[in-house]
Amino acid sequence: MSCPHLSGVAALIKKAHPDWSPAAIKSAIMTTAYATDNSRGPILDERRLPADLFAVGAGHVDPPKAMDPGLVYDLTPQDYIPYLCGLYANNHVRAIVGGPVNCSSVKSVKLPAIHSTPVSYTRTVTNVGAPRSTYRAMVDVPEGVSARVDPTTLSFEKVDEKKSFSITFRRRGGRRQGAVEGQLRWVSTKHVVRSPISIILE
Repeated sequence: MSCPHLSGVAALIKKAHPDWSPAAIKSAIMTTAYATDNSRGPILDERRLPADLFAVGAGHVDPPKAMDPGLVYDLTPQDYIPYLCGLYANNHVRAIVGGPVNCSSVKSVKLPAIHSTPVSYTRTVTNVGAPRSTYRAMVDVPEGVSARVDPTTLSFEKVDEKKSFSITFRRRGGRRQGAVEGQLRWVSTKHVVRSPISIILE
């Protein structure tokens, strides 16, 4: 039933914000979702164990909050090229985008895999909340991983203003392997913009 529920929520958001792109609507739904059950405990899988991100995704949808997410991760057509390069060869991607593409120079959209070398990603958020607002980064990562966000504060003066930040992951000792999870939250006086993180330790 999640598909019809989310389709309805997306339709409500589009009605309230007709200028938002599908990516902005998806972002609003995901970054305002909550990762606990109705008793504020962890969401459980079919084995009655705490479910991982691959089972629950961003979490339970919260329609009222999705209507006013504060920040959204919007996408441009260029932002889809790393995804396409992860699926197809150069000639196929060139046919889709209608221009030259060298997939070997494009960082693929995938789970961060950490060996001994730090892994960095840059993301851009758009302010869809109050004209003057400030968000502070709060990042939670598991033992064995460190994360640094730069800058740690994003200040906006107007609606639709964009700001970029980078997040760098480093492995901190230990021999643990496999998938580990965390989250990045941008927190203001009114909004919490939450992004789940999954990292592969190799």
